[in-house]
Amino acid sequence: MNDLSQALAAATHLVVSADANLLVIVSRSLQVSFAAVLIAAAIGLPAGAILATTRIPGRQAVVALLNALMGLPPVVVGLLVYLLLSRAGPLGELGLLFTPTAMIIAQAVLITPIVAALSRQVIEDAWREYEEQLRSLGAGTMAAAITLLWDTRFALATVVLAGFGRAAAEVGAVMIVGGNIDGVTRVMTTAIALETSKGDLPLALALGIVLVAIILSVNLLAHWVKLIAQRHYG
Repeated sequence: MNDLSQALAAATHLVVSADANLLVIVSRSLQVSFAAVLIAAAIGLPAGAILATTRIPGRQAVVALLNALMGLPPVVVGLLVYLLLSRAGPLGELGLLFTPTAMIIAQAVLITPIVAALSRQVIEDAWREYEEQLRSLGAGTMAAAITLLWDTRFALATVVLAGFGRAAAEVGAVMIVGGNIDGVTRVMTTAIALETSKGDLPLALALGIVLVAIILSVNLLAHWVKLIAQRHYG
């Protein structure tokens, strides 16, 4: 119990004193997650909007597949990206394996289905309400999708924040494709796993405190945006 309290006190000191090693790991984690979320949003939001406003053959199968992909195991995603970027893989010549770029790709693959599926549901609900009005104004599929993307922007912001929270807390995929290299690809989740196995509890706890604080902040921000959305639409 005494050892735990000492480790917690040391962890608190690392956070309060803004330890340089801690800041480097946190900064890299945020950079990777932000980049992955931007890619996921750029792909997932338009895909969700188009899927919500079109009625193509096999649409239900696509929706079901998209929903299933939301539960992709991170380690499987990491393995697939590893095979893609390895020397024997089709993109091996790019030399991206064990770099932050590889981690961004893995996280983007993991959260794009989440963003697309959730945004599809949000926009489809709005489509049911405004379809007749948009059709009467002569809006085509693309115009309707763009209009609804803008109209549901507050609700979609919570979707993007959910994607960020998922990315920031991910460990399996980034461990595989990043290699957890000190000073290069070590992020909060992989560092926590490593430092815990080494018995360096102060750093592991400090990173855990920061990670929990980030996730809570994202959730609070999402809740705040949701309240704005309710006032906007209500």
